[in-house]
Amino acid sequence: MRRVSIVQGENAVIAEPHVIISTLLGSCVAACLYDPVAKVGGMNHFLLGEPGADHKVSGSDMARYGVHAMELLINSMMAKGASRSRLQAHLYGGANIISGLGSIGASNAAFARRFMETESISIAHCDLGGTLARKVEFLPHEGKSRCTKVAERVQERPVAPPPMPAPGGELELF
Repeated sequence: MRRVSIVQGENAVIAEPHVIISTLLGSCVAACLYDPVAKVGGMNHFLLGEPGADHKVSGSDMARYGVHAMELLINSMMAKGASRSRLQAHLYGGANIISGLGSIGASNAAFARRFMETESISIAHCDLGGTLARKVEFLPHEGKSRCTKVAERVQERPVAPPPMPAPGGELELF
C-alpha cells in the first residue's frame, strides 16, 4: 500500500486502489469524503473552521480554514469524477487537548457538522471532540477509515524556576 500523509492546510484526493491517506489531529479536523459510485475519495486537514470577520487571509493560508478546505477538497474530487450529490463524510478530530486554549476543538467540530448539514453531505461516521489526539487513516478508493487515539490528555505542567547560583558564587552577565 502506498501512503500519503497530509498536514494542516493540505488535502489529498485519490481515485485508485491500495492507497492510504493519513494525518494526525488534535484540535484540527479532518474530513474524509467518498463517492461510492466513482470510487473517488479524499481527506483534508484544517486548523480552524472560519477566519474572523476582520481577519484577512492570504491565499497560501486559505486551506487552513475549513470553509476553504472543504471546497478545495470537493472541487478536486469532482475533477476526478465524483458527484457532490453522492458524497459521504467521515469526520475526525476537534479535540480540546490543552485546557488553557479554550474550546477551539469544539468550534472546529461544530463547523464540520454544520458544513455537512448545509451542503447535504451525509455523515457516515463521526469521531469528534473529547480530549485525545487522533491518528486517522483513510482508504479513499473503498471509503473506509480507521481512527486511533494516540495520546493521553496533555496536562499543563508547572515550570520549575531556574537553579540558584552556588553560595558565594558570582553571576556574570554578558
